[in-house]
Amino acid sequence: MHDIRAIRENPEAFDAALGRRGLSGLSAEILGVDEARRAKILAAETAQAAQNAASREVGAAKAKGDEAEFERLRALVAEKKAEVARLNEEAEAEDARLRNLLMTIPNLPLADVPEGADENDNVEIRRWGTPREFDFKPVEHFEIAGVKPGMDFETAAKLSGARFVLLRGGVARIHRALAQFMLDLHTSEHGLTETMTPVLVKDDAMYGTNQLPKFAEDSYQTTNGWWLIPTSEVTLTNTVAGDILDEAALPIRMTAHTQCFRSEAGSAGKDTSGMLRQHQFEKVEMVSITTPDTSLAEHERMTKCAEAVLERLGLPYRTIVLCTGDMGFGARKTHDLEVWLPGQNKYREISSVSVCGDFQARRMNARFRPAGGKPDFVHTLNGSGLAVGRCLIAVLENGQQADGSVMLPEALHPWLGGKSRLTAEGTLV
Repeated sequence: MHDIRAIRENPEAFDAALGRRGLSGLSAEILGVDEARRAKILAAETAQAAQNAASREVGAAKAKGDEAEFERLRALVAEKKAEVARLNEEAEAEDARLRNLLMTIPNLPLADVPEGADENDNVEIRRWGTPREFDFKPVEHFEIAGVKPGMDFETAAKLSGARFVLLRGGVARIHRALAQFMLDLHTSEHGLTETMTPVLVKDDAMYGTNQLPKFAEDSYQTTNGWWLIPTSEVTLTNTVAGDILDEAALPIRMTAHTQCFRSEAGSAGKDTSGMLRQHQFEKVEMVSITTPDTSLAEHERMTKCAEAVLERLGLPYRTIVLCTGDMGFGARKTHDLEVWLPGQNKYREISSVSVCGDFQARRMNARFRPAGGKPDFVHTLNGSGLAVGRCLIAVLENGQQADGSVMLPEALHPWLGGKSRLTAEGTLV
């Protein structure tokens, strides 16, 4: 959500920032609606003043016994009352029109975000680890002999259709261990507070974190109006909706492990094999609520938290800055972490860490009170720490052996009861 006052004061800067995202000339439309809204409000206030003045004069005319003037003023009061009601209704309609327009316009990128059209223009800023040299041709996760008994797509399709998976035995245990490992790392070393949230939310929560109104088709809605969360960014961020926080309480750093649900609208034909792109998946999410002057430092900190998960697991990755054309709707700047998948012979996204500025806070009316100052909007940040299913894929593919077994990262052994290998038969030993 954008600050209409900032657009009024500097429409050229607003258009220039959106122009970097491939959008142009939106300030004229916004200010046109804003002008119509303000004109209706002014007209309603003028009519209300006339009504009040006439109301005061009615009594005086009655006291003088001037029936003609009394009737004229009474008729004027009724006329102005109807006019005020009509103008207020029109002003509310213009206000809703402006609000809906602003809600469909993406956030403004920071000045240091690289300009570009799509993922080909993203900029790599660092790389960690060296991809393993195999003495055999590595395969994708679902083709590994030891994984096949525990990764069942056929039964999942029978139950739910395409883009679902049923995990069993050792593979299910590794998946669970990964989530527990991530949560324990974030809570014990990174200072995040573990939070268990609902996965069903109301419209307001989806509006607050910019899933609505623009991306309704990307999410699932129940018959009674709840939405299944696409990520716990929705629930964690909205915990401060409508609040005025003390500055001393910030930053607030949270993490949650939840089921996530996405319709994957527009992804037909993409990543149809394996469990890389699913309708239902699990993520360990990170969310921070900060003051405006600390949000950029927090963005770097959160990125390091996500990177630490991959480094502990020994998974090679690269960190990139998304260009203006590839950045998410609500982000001002985004770091993507891409993990090396030898089965695909490429890096694939496993985490996005974004700073949103006050974009979401304005939608949620989430503010803080500086010491001795007036309330101001907080800044919000979110990031995957990590996507559990994609991390499972990376662990399996990077640890695969020629005999179809999988060697598991040492850092994960304590969460697996000391077991270190998935055999070619699918058993943890």
